[in-house]
Amino acid sequence: MNNLKMTAGMVAIAALLNAGCGSDSKANTAAAPPPPLVDVMTAATSDVPIFSEFVAQTFARDRVEVRARVDGYIDKWLFKPGDNVTAGQTLYILDLRPYRAAVEEATGNVKQTEADVQFAQKQVALLQAQANLAVAQSAAVKAQQDVDRLKPLVEQDAAAKQDLDAANAALAAAQATVRANQANVDQTRLSESTQIESTQGKLEAQRGALETAQLHLQYGTIVAPISGVIGDTLVPVGGIVTASSAQPLTVIVPTDPMWVRLQMSENQYLAYAKRKSVSQDDLELILADGSIYAHRGRLDSVLNEVDPKTGTLEVQARFPNPAGLLLPGQFGRVRFQTDERKGVILVPQRAVQQVQSLQTIYTVGPDNKVQARAVKTAERVGDDWIVEQGLKAGDTVIVEGQMRIRPGAAVTTRPYHPAPEAATALTKAGN
Repeated sequence: MNNLKMTAGMVAIAALLNAGCGSDSKANTAAAPPPPLVDVMTAATSDVPIFSEFVAQTFARDRVEVRARVDGYIDKWLFKPGDNVTAGQTLYILDLRPYRAAVEEATGNVKQTEADVQFAQKQVALLQAQANLAVAQSAAVKAQQDVDRLKPLVEQDAAAKQDLDAANAALAAAQATVRANQANVDQTRLSESTQIESTQGKLEAQRGALETAQLHLQYGTIVAPISGVIGDTLVPVGGIVTASSAQPLTVIVPTDPMWVRLQMSENQYLAYAKRKSVSQDDLELILADGSIYAHRGRLDSVLNEVDPKTGTLEVQARFPNPAGLLLPGQFGRVRFQTDERKGVILVPQRAVQQVQSLQTIYTVGPDNKVQARAVKTAERVGDDWIVEQGLKAGDTVIVEGQMRIRPGAAVTTRPYHPAPEAATALTKAGN
């Protein structure tokens, strides 16, 4: 009896339990949630430009140290550090008094020597010697005439032989005087020619000294050799400067254009150079604060060897810098198109689930059920990945809502709309 009662109780309890389970099952069936909502996109092929970014640093290619070319004390300082100066602008003025005095002295020497040259060129001594020669020649002619007149008379005993002897002696003396004066003329001519040449040489040397003095006076005013931004002065007013000083007075850095150096692999450079001319302005500079510089630049030069340690080569680009925003030594990134992929599929990065080296994308089949696809991605383009394997055009890719789904489960779909900043980034990546 007791066993029967126990069995009946157990059956009753089991019935109650079954009844309870049945009611729970019905309640669960009635409360089953709808399929989760996911955002999807349709995979499509397109031609995608590939952009690369390289760490870069600005530098000034034609940096110039301003130095004195003469010795002296600084009398005036005519700029402020950080000013934009132009070529030829006066920067310093030295004490010019010693150089003005040197110019005046050299000018006086030149004028004195010019007078000496003019006097020498008049050949006064030569004219006097030539006049003496002419007188001696006249006397010789008269003496010859006396001899010629007396000689026939002496032969005819019409004149004394003593007179002829005296006439011959006078002729010999006159001829000797002519020869002496002729030698004097030759000597004077040679002497005055030498004096003229010597004086002219002295004049040329003094003119050179005057030009040097004038240059030193000019160098006493120190001007900017190039245009650019000038640094602080390293020698104050009253300080002495020398032409041989190791320390410059200041430094001028040209800033327009501004040069940028970056490192890239040989393959990257060759791919870019083959794709388009390196002279085109298609380089974008991203500044340290993430902003994009307003002007585009161009690759200008490539160093002549590859670094064997890094396998890279230095490339130099130049960017217009009319407003002077860029300064030497700034860091940034240079971005430009290095390739173009034809007929590839792009998906947002958030659509790709990665666990270690395995990449997975969830798709929605015709029956609205989730499928997991193993994929292989390539380059990153903005906020998207290029998918090389695992997807085909027309597949429905889940972009948002992966945490609420599992393979084989049914889902409700709606079109995916990227955020405005993502859409902007994608548009820029395609430009």
